[in-house]
Amino acid sequence: MTPEPNAQTPNAHAPAGRPNTSLELRATALDQFASVGFAGTSLQQIADAAGYSKSSVLYHFASKEALLEEVLTPAVDRLEQVLERFLAIAESVESRRQFVNDFIDFLLEFRLELHTFINQAQSLGGIPVIDRAGVLIVRLSDTLCHGDASTEDRIRFGIALGGAAYTLVAGMTFLGEAIAPAEEIRPALFTVITELLAPVTVRSTPTRK
Repeated sequence: MTPEPNAQTPNAHAPAGRPNTSLELRATALDQFASVGFAGTSLQQIADAAGYSKSSVLYHFASKEALLEEVLTPAVDRLEQVLERFLAIAESVESRRQFVNDFIDFLLEFRLELHTFINQAQSLGGIPVIDRAGVLIVRLSDTLCHGDASTEDRIRFGIALGGAAYTLVAGMTFLGEAIAPAEEIRPALFTVITELLAPVTVRSTPTRK
């Protein structure tokens, strides 16, 4: 009798010596979504790039949208944690400094995910993980910029968020190499992002929605 889908062990479709099929497929899908785009990537392309059959992809993920959810959810969860930590206390120079540190850690760990949902959000509206990410980015913008923020301050926020993600991804994906040695990237990001966000008025009390 043929087992029903997902009745086998999670690694049943993995070639010998490759036990982490789901992890490999997620990593390959993320790379494809970030470099080619979600719309331009098919499940067959993901399978081919990862060295699996399309049936193996469908064994682990019901659809391309489900795969996108799996790929992006850890990054969206972390961004929410970064935002909630910042909102938990009254804002000060030190709390903003801690936020920048947390945000840079997020950037470095989830650069491809951030690049994907920032640059493709408009075309992927309606997919829950994309909509959730969009809500968090709006909250982050409102928290840092406030209702009376100038157009210049809002542009600074946009450059700090999207520009850093794009620069890191461009170095890794499009140029084929890192933009700088790893030990130089973090302090450089801290300096630039701090300079971009510094002009925004500091809150005196925490705000929750």
